[in-house]
Amino acid sequence: MQATATVLVYSDDARTREQVRLATGRRPAPDAPAVEFLECATPDAVLRELDRGGIDVCVLDGEAVPMGGMGLCRQIKDEVFRCPPVLLLIGRPQDAWLATWSRADAAVTLPVEPVEFASALASLLRDRAALNA
Repeated sequence: MQATATVLVYSDDARTREQVRLATGRRPAPDAPAVEFLECATPDAVLRELDRGGIDVCVLDGEAVPMGGMGLCRQIKDEVFRCPPVLLLIGRPQDAWLATWSRADAAVTLPVEPVEFASALASLLRDRAALNA
């Protein structure tokens, strides 16, 4: 498994980005790589960073404005070659069907619950590492 993973976090809300960082800590699980965060507050910034490459997992805020993470997820799944896995932050459990529509790899509800979030992120990082092995 790689030593460090890069996790892109998209939200227009700095508090949401902070919740993600705090819930993850240095690594989301003992058997997962350490994490470096790349924060983006706009959809254009997300697309630029994905074009650069090197992103292991994207965490997208489904409640972000002006473009929510669900629409952005669907867009990048269509447009980005070998798109990294996406963990979607959704406003309500009832929005899980929208996460499926957006083709997110996993979804958790807001506000970020640290154990649930870290578990979902670690699972995506493990899956990504297995694909690259």
